[in-house]
Amino acid sequence: MTERTIDTSCARVEDAVLAALRAYDAATRAGDVDGQVDFFADSWRSSSGTTKADLREHLRKQVDGPIDREKRFVLDDAEVVFDGDIAAVDPVALRSPTGGGFFEFRMTRESDGAWRCVSVAGSRRADRLAENARELRERILSDPARPGYHLVIPEGVAMPFDPNGAIYWKGRYHLFYIFQDTRLGKRSDHWGHMSSTDLFHWRHHPTCLLEGMYSGNCFLNKEGVPTICHHQHGEGNAMAVALDDDLNEWKKLDSNPITPQTREGDEHHGKYRSWDPFGWREGETCYAIFGGKRPAVAKSPELDGEWKYAGDLFAHGVEGVAINEDVSCPDLFELGGKHVLLCISHRLGCRYYVGEWRDEQFHPESHARMSWVDNSFFAPESLFDDRGRRIMWAWILDEPLFGARTKHGWSGTLSLPRVLSLGDDGLLRMDVPEEIEALRYGEVRKGPFVVPADEEVPMDGVAGNSLELLVEMEGAEASHVGVKVCASPDGQEETSIFYDAEAKLLKVDTRRSGPDETPKVVEAAPFGLKPGERLKLHVFVDKSVVEVFANSRQAIARRIYPSRPDSIGVRVFSAAGDARVHSLKAWKITPSNPY
Repeated sequence: MTERTIDTSCARVEDAVLAALRAYDAATRAGDVDGQVDFFADSWRSSSGTTKADLREHLRKQVDGPIDREKRFVLDDAEVVFDGDIAAVDPVALRSPTGGGFFEFRMTRESDGAWRCVSVAGSRRADRLAENARELRERILSDPARPGYHLVIPEGVAMPFDPNGAIYWKGRYHLFYIFQDTRLGKRSDHWGHMSSTDLFHWRHHPTCLLEGMYSGNCFLNKEGVPTICHHQHGEGNAMAVALDDDLNEWKKLDSNPITPQTREGDEHHGKYRSWDPFGWREGETCYAIFGGKRPAVAKSPELDGEWKYAGDLFAHGVEGVAINEDVSCPDLFELGGKHVLLCISHRLGCRYYVGEWRDEQFHPESHARMSWVDNSFFAPESLFDDRGRRIMWAWILDEPLFGARTKHGWSGTLSLPRVLSLGDDGLLRMDVPEEIEALRYGEVRKGPFVVPADEEVPMDGVAGNSLELLVEMEGAEASHVGVKVCASPDGQEETSIFYDAEAKLLKVDTRRSGPDETPKVVEAAPFGLKPGERLKLHVFVDKSVVEVFANSRQAIARRIYPSRPDSIGVRVFSAAGDARVHSLKAWKITPSNPY
């Protein structure tokens, strides 16, 4: 060890460095020329080349002027880092009526034992944080696949990215979502939190619901206070109660978990999992669905009271799905005089039952899917707003089988909000809320016109990868009618959205949407036009997301990854017969996400 190497094991050395800075601060406020000059080492030079002698002359000329006693250096957040014989103090805040900033002072101990400054520069620590944030933001912004008006995670890779805890509360829509990080020393799941007044512009809140937070919902307890029922990893299902109206502060109940305690001989012992819950209040009773292959209902007179199983969730099975199909992310609500149970199975993706909740069981009457070719439409979550609307979201996977695209430093996309209603046929009706209209600009109208059999008609003046289309058409003799979006001029890249009249299916064909390594499927949803009914396609294109709504009776969402910058065209097509387009309206959609 050389004579000038600093022994940093002693806190007194750090104290001496900070004491030198405090003495300089005092000399500055007192107008003490010698004290200010003595703070600097003989080797010091300012960024403009000023020497120690120059500084003394400059300060002496000012000695008869007014002293800036309000100018001060603040060390409250400063850290001292040693590198050989240099001590870097950063950040040092300058407070002055004539200007301020954050700086790094680099100090050395000279032969007389005093610590003196060898250089002053802008704070590296403050710059580093800002530069890291800018670097990540620019990296995310450089991703041509990042949606602009579908709700996306602000940063990082979330796996899973389930929406949770949706509630309309005191004039705002609140939505939570699962994400992961290591802030607590190990990788754990937390709930991020966003709120909005218009369903498209969202503000992120501080993260309060930390560690082990998994799927759940939000409801009002007996006192009318927002309450979260969620799965607490490693413990079981649990409750948390809001402490403020911004829903920033929450208290997890000391009585958690709410999982009923059973023992041998109990009729419910060993039957159920403490898994994805859904909680609600009904009269004086608190209920919770416990998900799994044999979902259960639990109940208690109080949130923090004794919870007991009421029994199986399902009173009986229903045609089209096995009674033991996995029920996760459950969401039970009343709609159109019936009860709807939204949920997923990990195998099938998003789906729903329609029936009745009575006698502490759900009596299903029908079952339908919202994802068909794979499980890419996943983890539904809904709320009831002040306008009487039931609005849902779902997580749209980057790729099937929980594939994530992480090159640009993020992964996590939600569907557009869907306003749900119930048709006379017992199936859901789905529309995008009217608030989307505030994002429209550059309207183009076309039609009426005829699309000859087996031909495509380019829509001149309609192009882009952030679009909304409203197409009303019919083709009594045609086998397929629809539109192609994100189409290259030569047709090598395109996404086809159409009605298959023979099979009575709504289809989205992504087999030519992008390069070979991107998802390539034909998603086909049950959908039939009534005699004389026109096809009404409501299509949304948002970079890597395509969502289509057909006559408000069916909807499909898919991810696409075009590789060509000219894959922005729109064409209308018909197969095996002419089609008549009564009207086509198109708008560009301005991004609502901050980045």
